[in-house]
Amino acid sequence: MRLNRFRRSVLIVGATLVAGVLSPIIANAQHDYPNRSLRWIVGFSAGGGSDFLARTVGNALSEELGQPIVIENRPGAGAMIGAQTAARAPADGYTLWSGDMATLVFNPKLRKDVPYSVSDFKPVGQMARFNLVLVASADAPFSTLPEAVDLIRKNPGKFSYASVGSGTNHHVVMELFKQAADLDIVHIPYKGLAPSIQAILGEQVELAPIDSASARAYIQDKKVKPLAVTSSQRLADFPDIPTMKELGYDEVEMYAWQGLFVPAATPQLIVDKLATNLEKALSREKVRQALLDYGLELTYTSPKEFEEYLDQQIDFWGKVIDNANISIEN
Repeated sequence: MRLNRFRRSVLIVGATLVAGVLSPIIANAQHDYPNRSLRWIVGFSAGGGSDFLARTVGNALSEELGQPIVIENRPGAGAMIGAQTAARAPADGYTLWSGDMATLVFNPKLRKDVPYSVSDFKPVGQMARFNLVLVASADAPFSTLPEAVDLIRKNPGKFSYASVGSGTNHHVVMELFKQAADLDIVHIPYKGLAPSIQAILGEQVELAPIDSASARAYIQDKKVKPLAVTSSQRLADFPDIPTMKELGYDEVEMYAWQGLFVPAATPQLIVDKLATNLEKALSREKVRQALLDYGLELTYTSPKEFEEYLDQQIDFWGKVIDNANISIEN
């Protein structure tokens, strides 16, 4: 017993000495951050909106930090592969991750197989958001949202809408709209944006929510009929399209937002440095214009503001999902 107590005492003293030696080394490493290249994980394929946002902001952030940032696309399983990769990365500030609404708010609520938790990440700042436009097929028997609501109510179960997949922003906002307007309309999930757009162009469905950037050309060419936007205000690109709120659906508001995250155990000193430089990167006129031209709305927030916003989003949309009885199989 005495020997064991002696060993424990030696171990405690040794650990204390090691901690005393390592503390200034760790502190210096944090102050010296970054001193090598960083990787930025995107849970979607190259060429899409998420990839564009990461590469545009990443280039500017790289210049602010003075180190290269390599974009690493890890698509698959509803962006869960990328999220899992980021969650398991070392918490040293050298792995960044594009976190989005569906991955952090919807997946944990709707799926049982999520290989990560919201608590695995620490927010650096919100970056931007996509606005959604509800469009109708060119031959739909209505041209305005009030006309659509009236006809759908008179023909329950006859009309359908396309989404980019079950449990996505597009799906959930339409379920919220169905609740608000008391509609019986069939959900047809597709595997991604391209097939959902083809469904509305091919007149296989009557309605589809599409991000404003992707919808722009089809609206301009009159291949679809725009009915409403899900933003709180009319969009600069589409000043003639009313908001859901204007049309009497105050609660139907959604933005497909994206933010920058790091593994949860990342030191706050590093998070603060990243946040400061992220704000500088997003403040660059070239970056702001590029995002605007693409159809993105810049929405930088601090780490604390973003954390509070994320909590609010989880609470609000969790109630919507429960009320609509949405499941990933729908």
